[in-house]
Amino acid sequence: MPRWLTEPLWNQFTVLLPERPCYHPNHPLGWHRRRISDRIVFDKLLQVLRFGCSYEAITDSTCSASTIRNRRDEWVHLGIFSKLKRIALDTYDRIVGLEPDRIAIDGAITKAPRGGEAAGRSPVDRGKQGLKRSGMTDGYGIPLGRVLAGANHHDSPRLAPTLDRLYELGPLPTGITVHLDAGYDSDITRALLDARGLQGQIAHKGEKAPVQATGRWQVERTHAWQNAFRHLARCYERRTTVIDAFFDLTDTIITIRSLIRRAWTTHRWDDRPTRCP
Repeated sequence: MPRWLTEPLWNQFTVLLPERPCYHPNHPLGWHRRRISDRIVFDKLLQVLRFGCSYEAITDSTCSASTIRNRRDEWVHLGIFSKLKRIALDTYDRIVGLEPDRIAIDGAITKAPRGGEAAGRSPVDRGKQGLKRSGMTDGYGIPLGRVLAGANHHDSPRLAPTLDRLYELGPLPTGITVHLDAGYDSDITRALLDARGLQGQIAHKGEKAPVQATGRWQVERTHAWQNAFRHLARCYERRTTVIDAFFDLTDTIITIRSLIRRAWTTHRWDDRPTRCP
C-alpha cells in the first residue's frame, strides 16, 4: 500500500495506542530486550492482511511471529481496530458525507480452510469450510458493518443483526431505502423492514438481475474491495474477534482511501498526493 494511505492510517492508530515503556519496569534486573516497536508490528499486520501470508512467513530479524500475534491480541482486547474504524467513518462523514438514506446489504462467501468459530460447510465449495459475511454499505459503498456466520447459513436470517449495526452510526435520516437481492425476497423480510420503518428495494425471484440492478452494485463492489485483501479472501483465523478486527482494519483502509480520492479535487493539505490516487 502507498505511503499516502499508510501514513495517515498509522498517525491515527498510534494516537489510540496506550503508552508502554521500552523496558518492562518489573524486570528483576531492571533491563532486558527493548520492546518491539508498535510501528514494526503494525506494518507486519498490514502485510499479512494484504498478501494473505502466514505470520511465520512475514517474520524477519525485526519481529517474530509470536510478537505479531501477541500484539495483535493486545490491540484486539483494547478495541483499537473498532475505534479506528469509527474515527474513519466520522471523518469521512464530516468531510465528504455518508449516504445512509440508501444502503445495500448482501452476503459473500470466502474460504476458511482451518474452520473456526464462524466457519461452516460451504455449499459452493464441495462442503469445505467457508465463512460468510453479511455486509452493509452506504449509497457510495463505504462499509458500515458486517455480521459473520458459517458459509452454510442463509442470507435472510442475517438481515436483522446486520441492520442493528446501522443504529451504531447515531441519528439516522428518515426514509431509508434498503437494497437487497432476490435471496431476501420474502414476506418475513418485508415485515422486518416495515417494523423498523425502512423501505425495501428487493429484487424478485425468477427475474433477471440486470433488470433490477438498482443500488445493489455498491455492496458487491465493496465485497470485491475486501476480497482484494487476501487474508480475508482465504481466512486462516479461527477466532471471530480476530476476524472482526481484520475486517475493521480493512474497512478503515477502504474508507480512508475513498476519502482521499474524493477529497483530492476539493481540498488541499500539506501531504496531499501529487496526483489523484
